[in-house]
Parts: sequence; structure tokens; C-alpha cells
Amino acid sequence: MEIPEFLIGDNTDYPDDIFIIHTQFPRFIINLKNDEIEWLEEFEKVDEEELIEQTANYIQKATAFYDREVERYENEN
Repeated sequence: MEIPEFLIGDNTDYPDDIFIIHTQFPRFIINLKNDEIEWLEEFEKVDEEELIEQTANYIQKATAFYDREVERYENEN
């Protein structure tokens, strides 16, 4: 099975939150409501510095994915 790089997650316990799941390394879930990231990987200290530098890029890619999906949904209706 081929899994897309990004998935949208929804949970009625958090009705105002928008979760984007990044399925490739480094795997994470980001809440676009507040840009909070939950990493699903364990990192060594050396990797953490690079990860911090790349975090803004990951947020931008996740937001662009969400915007694209919403636009496609709106165009279908």
C-alpha cells in the first residue's frame, strides 16, 4: 500500500483543531491551530539541531497541503 506523505486527521474531541499527519521520516503530527508538533520519532542529540532548523519548513509544507486540500474540496462542491 502506498501512503501519501500527508494526511488530514480529525477528532470530535477537538472540534477546532486541524491535525496534519506527516507519514515519512521524520514522522509527526502538527496541529495547524497552534503549530504544535508531536514528533513520532526518537532523535539523537545531533539530529535535534537539524530538526529545529527544518521545523519551519515542515510547518509550511503541512499548511500548503491543507490549503490545497480545502481548495479542492471547495471546488468539488
